[in-house]
Amino acid sequence: MSSRLSLMVASVALAFAASTAFAAPQAADTAATKAPNAQQQRMADCNKQATGKTGDERKTFMSSCLKGEAPAPAKMTQQEKMKACNADPQAKSLKGDARKQFMSTCLSGQPNAGH
Repeated sequence: MSSRLSLMVASVALAFAASTAFAAPQAADTAATKAPNAQQQRMADCNKQATGKTGDERKTFMSSCLKGEAPAPAKMTQQEKMKACNADPQAKSLKGDARKQFMSTCLSGQPNAGH
């Protein structure tokens, strides 16, 4: 009977030791899930900003956002380019062929269009 009692006490002690050994990591995991780390926070922020984007556009956006890169500026439509080029003070002072040349260069998006 004594050996059975010893065996039972040893089993209970082993079970208690095992439960406390597994309880500590679980407590640490619970604390970690309450406060997201920097990467998890960035993922949540980027995901929120990507609302409405789908497919390749979303994939590209998420990739650059998670890397911390600034999003690429949206391309101007032809109408927006025309408006911007017409608003340039140099365009207002030009006439004839000089204005055509200026507008052509400006609309093509070449860097020194107005200078």
